[in-house]
Amino acid sequence: MDLPRARAHGTVTQRLIDDHLLSGRTEPGEEIALRVDQTLTQDATGTLVMQELEALALDRVRTEASVQYVDHNILQADERNAEDHLFLRSAARRFGLWFSKPGNGVSHPTHMHHFGAPGKTLAGSDSHTCAAGSLGMLAIGTGGLEVALAMAGRPLHLTMPKVWGIRLTGELPPWVSAKDVILELLRRHGVQGGVQRVLEYHGPGLASLTAMDRHVIANMGAELGATTTVFPSDGAVRGFLDGVGRGADFVEITAVEDASYDLDEEIDLSSLEPLIARPTSPGNVVPVREAAGEPITQAVIGSSANPGFRDFAVPAAMVAGRQVPAGVSFDINPTSREILQDLTRRGATFDLIAAGARIHQSGCLGCIGMGQAPAPGSNSLRTFPRNFPGRSGTVDDAVWLCSPETATASALTGAIADPRDWAARTSVAAPPAPDAPDPPSHNDAMLEPPLPPGEAARVQLVRGPNISALPELDPLPDSIHGPVLLKAGDDVSTDEISPAGANALPYRSNIPKLAEFTLTRLDPDYPRRAEAVREDTGHLIVAGANYGQGSSREHAAIAPRYLGLRAVIATSYARIHWQNLVNFGVLPLEFEDPADYDRIGRDDRLRLSGLRGALAPDGEPRLRVHNTTRDEEYTVRHRLSPRQRAAVLAGGVIPALAH
Repeated sequence: MDLPRARAHGTVTQRLIDDHLLSGRTEPGEEIALRVDQTLTQDATGTLVMQELEALALDRVRTEASVQYVDHNILQADERNAEDHLFLRSAARRFGLWFSKPGNGVSHPTHMHHFGAPGKTLAGSDSHTCAAGSLGMLAIGTGGLEVALAMAGRPLHLTMPKVWGIRLTGELPPWVSAKDVILELLRRHGVQGGVQRVLEYHGPGLASLTAMDRHVIANMGAELGATTTVFPSDGAVRGFLDGVGRGADFVEITAVEDASYDLDEEIDLSSLEPLIARPTSPGNVVPVREAAGEPITQAVIGSSANPGFRDFAVPAAMVAGRQVPAGVSFDINPTSREILQDLTRRGATFDLIAAGARIHQSGCLGCIGMGQAPAPGSNSLRTFPRNFPGRSGTVDDAVWLCSPETATASALTGAIADPRDWAARTSVAAPPAPDAPDPPSHNDAMLEPPLPPGEAARVQLVRGPNISALPELDPLPDSIHGPVLLKAGDDVSTDEISPAGANALPYRSNIPKLAEFTLTRLDPDYPRRAEAVREDTGHLIVAGANYGQGSSREHAAIAPRYLGLRAVIATSYARIHWQNLVNFGVLPLEFEDPADYDRIGRDDRLRLSGLRGALAPDGEPRLRVHNTTRDEEYTVRHRLSPRQRAAVLAGGVIPALAH
């Protein structure tokens, strides 16, 4: 079938999409459907995904490879996480997934090591799934239900994005690394700069970036709001795959010589300097030299945003023979067992321990607020991807994002330090080149393969008392007349809607209990007020721009929906959260005139009528909203496809499929 071409052509992105396109036109703004080769789920989102597979009555996954990782909730303060881990393992065995045990590694670099392959599509229930674009994959983070549907053999639907070509030239100077590349893009464009775009890197500067460097850059494309990030599959990818023993998976995928992009950008790598994101946004980026001297109490190395051997080996070499000051906690979170083995083989683990570092198990840990929470108001430097308010587990946190070089120089100094200045003071000319083992370690002892179909069919799911059934969702009524229980500002993250951390996250498979934490960082009384009107009128939320940025967790949609949320009116939405609202029957509307946001107050009562007609296949996407408190009217619109309209009308995707 001949499909119209978008303006961008000859790109890696276009080739990957064309090779997997099942329906739709590849023009920006159009809904397309893609075939999914692989899926990735992690434990913070995976429990709901497995329950959704049950609801879909799936017998066995239909993908080439689906992997369930346990990397987020590995802090077992009580029985709840342990129960969920048993449930996830039993579900992986029942439905034919690979299972990565707790402590095996962070999902993204572990998937890259064991399963990533150029030319494949990957759908993951984690927003940083885009990291796999470092290998020339089309890797898209999305809500858990989208991943469950992909496992069931259904296509992944998304709005066709524009392709943003980012040309790299030059080479990174000493003490500047891959983290500074993506921080530079965030400095230029902020957390909304990549919305409805694929970031595709090209140009001569790629030659100096390893596959793991590219992983760092691709991972944090999510912080720009991008649909995903794509790199070519070239010699660097071949070298990586050869190193992990999977050279046969290599396929060269590069843009054609005269490729064109919808948008163009250029970064001269040689012009970059060490950068740092101030609290409390990844987009709040400044040169490290502008923040130098701020005292710190914690520096953490690790996470999917800096997961490679060099990201630990360089800090180990920097601290060798030195001591971290007594007032600084220097934490090391190895991202996989292979990385920990290789660091140990090279003696780097000893150097870190001798310098006063605290070595933790392989996992996400403090990145999702599961341990390592800093003291209120004290500066914590982290090589993590996000520093949204409270994400660390501390309400009044002060988390900064930076490279391993900056974090280590600061840890040794006791204050934020430009690594170039630290090097000058200590007479270290350049970062020591990490002496990586060749070949790197390969350890699949904690990676369980899928059971054969006959054996899998006999597996019973192990369901602990903390795992509740999915809530039943009723159809959308023809009219809504309810209060605005929350008026939120711009860039509200899913961490603020459905908090992570050691208190809330263990209830991720218990929606009624998790709902008690919903939006409490913005309004501690929200759950009680929502419960009071849930059975009567339900309620609405009004929000500013980029509502729902950050994590892909669908809990941020289903928990408010459980509490009676029927519609959100926002200036704009983050991609994944917008789709998650649709998936669970919440109507996402946008102001026709953004100035109307200022005319609505908390507790105003809004009436929307004729909803079922407006969401009919030929319905008008614009609606009038009557503010009965102020006797005003506003125009709002939706941008739902016919498929999404049907889902919202039915109360969500699962009820729609049941009809």
